[in-house]
Amino acid sequence: MQTASWSVSLKRVERKSKMANTASLKKEYAERIAPALMKQFNYDSSMQIPVLKKIVINQGLGMATADKKIIEVAIKEITEITGQKAVATFSKKDVAQFKLRKKMPIGVMVTLRRERMYEFLEKLVHVALPRIRDFKGIESKFDGRGNYSLGIQEQIIFPEINIDSISHILGMNITFVTSAKTDEEGYALLKEFGLPFKNEKNN
Repeated sequence: MQTASWSVSLKRVERKSKMANTASLKKEYAERIAPALMKQFNYDSSMQIPVLKKIVINQGLGMATADKKIIEVAIKEITEITGQKAVATFSKKDVAQFKLRKKMPIGVMVTLRRERMYEFLEKLVHVALPRIRDFKGIESKFDGRGNYSLGIQEQIIFPEINIDSISHILGMNITFVTSAKTDEEGYALLKEFGLPFKNEKNN
């Protein structure tokens, strides 16, 4: 009973910690980031200041055509990493040379918004990325519309993943969708949020 009580207390502490992180990021955006962007880009209205709308995590798992269990494992891992239920993605057509049939599961994805988004961002910046061996920052290539995609080679950089219990090293693509009109504005927003870009962005 004492162990169970301690476990419940620990979960409450972790939940409060996550809420504090989320609240601090929201507060930082309102009090520091938004005013800084307003000044940097000389916006006429606060409505023009870019915001982070959502973060999409996606895994393409071509190997799943030969081993369906990989999809189940990936869903479990991404759900644990993000705190939100991940879902399978399916092929849209038959591709004979890859033994791929229409509606066959070929990947996993999850879309994070609001609190979950901020929790994941906090963990990515302060815990996961620093765990990459010889980490020297991330590339700063945007999509032309103020959005940014980051490729992660190994899921083991996230603390929820136990390297001793995994069957495959799986990478993922993380897309940051912003309301920015330009790459320059999107870059400034994400940099203020703490994303460790390697070099100044080239427009």
